[in-house]
Amino acid sequence: MNILLTPARIGPVEIKNRIVMPPMTTRTADAEGFVTDDSVAYYMARVRGGVGLITVEMASPEKCGRHRRHEVGIYDDCFLPGLTRLVDEIHRGGAKASIQLGHGGGHTRADICGETPIAPSAIPHPVYETTFETIVPEEMSKARIAETIAAHVAAALRAQKAGFDCVEIHAAHGYLISQFHAPFENRRTDEYGGSLENRARFGLEILRVVKAVLPGMGVIYRLSVEDFFPGGLTFDEGRQIAIWAAERGADALHISAGHYRSLPSAQIVLPPMSMPDAPFLDFAADIKERVAVPVIAVGKLGDPALAERAVVSGKADFIALGRTLVADPQWVEKVARGESVRRCLACNTCINDMRGGARIGCVVNGTAGRETLFSDAKPPRGERIAVIGAGPAGLTYASLVADGNDVTVFERDACAGGSFRYAGKAPQFQEVEANQKSFDRYVADLTAACTMRGVEFRFATDAAASPDLLAPFDRIVIATGAAYRFGLGALIVCALDHGTAHWPGVSRLFSSDKMRDWFYYRARRGTAAHFKPLARPGQTVAVIGDAARAGKSKQAIASAFEAALLCAK
Repeated sequence: MNILLTPARIGPVEIKNRIVMPPMTTRTADAEGFVTDDSVAYYMARVRGGVGLITVEMASPEKCGRHRRHEVGIYDDCFLPGLTRLVDEIHRGGAKASIQLGHGGGHTRADICGETPIAPSAIPHPVYETTFETIVPEEMSKARIAETIAAHVAAALRAQKAGFDCVEIHAAHGYLISQFHAPFENRRTDEYGGSLENRARFGLEILRVVKAVLPGMGVIYRLSVEDFFPGGLTFDEGRQIAIWAAERGADALHISAGHYRSLPSAQIVLPPMSMPDAPFLDFAADIKERVAVPVIAVGKLGDPALAERAVVSGKADFIALGRTLVADPQWVEKVARGESVRRCLACNTCINDMRGGARIGCVVNGTAGRETLFSDAKPPRGERIAVIGAGPAGLTYASLVADGNDVTVFERDACAGGSFRYAGKAPQFQEVEANQKSFDRYVADLTAACTMRGVEFRFATDAAASPDLLAPFDRIVIATGAAYRFGLGALIVCALDHGTAHWPGVSRLFSSDKMRDWFYYRARRGTAAHFKPLARPGQTVAVIGDAARAGKSKQAIASAFEAALLCAK
């Protein structure tokens, strides 16, 4: 049996499998921080997909620590009814529930949290939340430190009252406890600054007292063990703090890395597609050799074989999948059935759009953050469906309607992929450096998923040239993408194939906002008009993706979800 699917314990709590959903801010809470129907629907999609431990997103134990608008609240008893409802639903679905206690510290603003931000030292903090601003927080006095520790205890007790099985203390990624760890951000000369033991004291005191008041709950310590910037925490120091945390009561260590000041970019916190898989796994493995508590590994571990090897080899006890479960909530169930998963691109659109004010979303999963819209999905049934085009939109549609229908995909080229065969050859995709391997892997797995579900592929077949091929079908789905105007398509493809887009001057040009706007929108046009006349009377016609209107991948793939799952609405 796949070891990922076997049970394991975090302190007093038995988890049905080794898959943990880590905390990621969703903005599905209301403006005050109350759990909403959308919050419940988002988490329950992952519960139904088989995840063992669901970690509800970062919730600050104090109002002044709220770091995002629409962040879920736990700093007051008024939030208990919503949290209790959420936990009850998670338990009914067969998963265990945790919540992350995370304080923004100096990484927030008064216009976000409504109070003066606090931090170990009064130094400038760049804060991006919809808009960018640099703030100088108030340095915490010893009395204020004690107050914040007490607030963590009170929040942990609320979590217990709401029914959570575990709490996770957030000591990572440049938030308050992490700010105490980093010499650059902690300039104190008292017992909370200077030596590593002093800089670790604040977080370890929180851990000690939370564990003391919650003997029946699992207490997880999430720690950045390497900050990747001068003046940040180094791995030698991070490893020592992890060992101390295990000795002082942590039931599990959640080993991450990165900080919002990381170099060359804060994107390293969520390793983008240009980084290799599992960049933090060796950190977890090193620490696992030195502690007697379970270790949770995180960071680009969505390849099922890689995740399994990480546990089999003893590098980790649990695998945390964040973006992976945003992209495919059914990841665990698919692994259990031996099916191909929907691959995360590691394009970081989910987190980057959220930082800009949007609700959580995903390029390859059009339901992410919109689960309530699809709660009563009505895909077609008992139809013969022709999909014209095997790009990301066409493949997505075919995979979603394959069960219960007879689906054939017609593709003019000799292989699947459409625009994604070239997306990774550009210098940039969304806001990260592009990497073609990420797109190739996504297309290969989506094609395999279609094939496993009985979809027939007709490659090297031009439906426009042989319209009689479409005659037997009940539904025609046009997913033919967009074409470049002025005959530029062949020139652009040639430039991408030969790496011209990565030449220094050309790369800067292709990465500019104006050029990308032209490249994605103005220079292309939808192709649906060319294919609509192929439909015969009585056939249902749907147009999805760029075939309707040239745009970006997220909107194109989202339209495939809507056409497939909401077609009867």
